[in-house]
Amino acid sequence: MHKSYLVTAALLGAFTVALGAFGSHGLKEKVSSDVLNIFETAVRYQFYHVFALIAVGVLFQSFNNTWMLWSGKLFIAGIILFCGSLYCLTYFKAIGNSSMNWLGAITPLGGLSFIAGWVLLAIGVWSSRA
Repeated sequence: MHKSYLVTAALLGAFTVALGAFGSHGLKEKVSSDVLNIFETAVRYQFYHVFALIAVGVLFQSFNNTWMLWSGKLFIAGIILFCGSLYCLTYFKAIGNSSMNWLGAITPLGGLSFIAGWVLLAIGVWSSRA
């Protein structure tokens, strides 16, 4: 078991629920549906990858290898890059600052991190002797 991944996932999970509640109750009335959709995409993908990080933390006990270690790191990086860029983009669109739209260019890097994390998870399980 990789305890730090499990703790990180639990804290990110709590943060994700708080962000989701904020989006549903505090943000919904203040931004357009397009901007709200950006925010909801970030929350949804963050939640998916919280569960992925929990899986890595649990699977690490049986499949203790570098592939699994990097899978968890890439899931965390994906949350920061993908979701973080979308949260920032939501904020700047909400205040009417269109000069920060370039943040959307960071989002695909987070998506690639997510994809790589899933691939490394598969390799980590497949290549293990367990």
